[in-house]
Amino acid sequence: MRSLTTLMLLTIYLTTTGQPSPAKKESWFRADTSYAYNSKRQKKLTHYSYESIDTEVKYSGSKGKGIIIQNSLPRGNRYIDPAGRISAYGIFWTRVINETTTPFELTINFPADSFAIPADPGHYLRVFLPPGSMTLEESSYNYGVTDLESFLDTGLNKPTTLKRIINPKEECLFYTGALPGAGYRAGFVLKGQDLFYRINIIPDLLIPCGQIAF
Repeated sequence: MRSLTTLMLLTIYLTTTGQPSPAKKESWFRADTSYAYNSKRQKKLTHYSYESIDTEVKYSGSKGKGIIIQNSLPRGNRYIDPAGRISAYGIFWTRVINETTTPFELTINFPADSFAIPADPGHYLRVFLPPGSMTLEESSYNYGVTDLESFLDTGLNKPTTLKRIINPKEECLFYTGALPGAGYRAGFVLKGQDLFYRINIIPDLLIPCGQIAF
């Protein structure tokens, strides 16, 4: 069973990685009390290349200005843990853009908890913020993340956090990782001022992971 699971993960990774598709909308983005999501975007919301963008959502206020969240397609590679177990990690990047006239604080906090994967009994999902600086090498198999395997060996049992002040007309770009995660789709969802993380390896899971506080 373990060998079959590994083969399935690697097959998904090899068939998905490096095959970008146009940005599209996922049904799990919903309107909420603070921002309204325009599900009928007729044009690009920003000037950035859409080569690696999987989803792009604008949460608009009453004056039409708001917050844009872009989530990337997956990249990843095989990982062998210290016990010799084989898996495949996924790396994603997210861009949060402040189009409002007010600074806000972005806080991300992933606990060290793992989540059971119903379709794969005995296996567990971990979500984390990789270490190192953000370089976003879009041509790289893992978007330019460095020192990742040493972190996976020793850091998965610790929570990871990010905190940034984003001023008007500014943005924040950061990585997120998932193990397993290669080949899966994932992204941040804003509901009110609360942030959640969704990854389709567990379709019904919405992980509370932070907030955007004005």
